[in-house]
Amino acid sequence: RLYQIPFEMPDCEGESETRTLHLVGDFSAPAEFFVTLGVFSFLYTMAALVLYLRFHSLYGENKKFPIADFCITVCFAFFWLVAAAAWGKGLSDVKAATRPASLIAAMGVCQGQEVVCNAGTTPAMGLANISVVR
Repeated sequence: RLYQIPFEMPDCEGESETRTLHLVGDFSAPAEFFVTLGVFSFLYTMAALVLYLRFHSLYGENKKFPIADFCITVCFAFFWLVAAAAWGKGLSDVKAATRPASLIAAMGVCQGQEVVCNAGTTPAMGLANISVVR
């Protein structure tokens, strides 16, 4: 599925008219993977906590439970690393799609020879970068 991110751009043919330009792309998959993994991690943590506290003797007697718990924890750690990398890649894709130079290049109104287009401000992505690092 493709998502469209609309934004308004001036139309030089009419003074008060604006056109909507759609950026096509699906940047939600990495975030969905990260959130899904977080939910599964939370559910597994709650189940393990119940097992540790309520059935402690069963956990201590059976040697397969600690090994299975360790293997599941290693898998979650690996998938967490993969999800963080995917989130970082998704963020870099969003940054590339919304870079002012890319947006100006996509605007038909800026393609004229006598037209000079420049970006007013650069979007701040500092908090988004911190979210990937954390």
